[in-house]
Amino acid sequence: MKTTIKDLDVGKKCIVIGLLNQGIARRRMLDLGIVPGTFIEVIRKSPLGEPKLYKIKGALIALRKEETVNILVKTIEK
Repeated sequence: MKTTIKDLDVGKKCIVIGLLNQGIARRRMLDLGIVPGTFIEVIRKSPLGEPKLYKIKGALIALRKEETVNILVKTIEK
């Protein structure tokens, strides 16, 4: 089973291993710095569950579920 960033709980850290999306959606992820090898931390989720706030390369970025289902990650254990 492949893990996506959507599956992670607040406080978890991961490393990006791949992107499944194509076209404009892929370009947006790349522009945000979400490339293979990038470390991401789940900071917070909104009261309704989405969007979630992620720390990516020192920036805080909010992403919705439909954006995160295509980001494959490997979790980092503490």
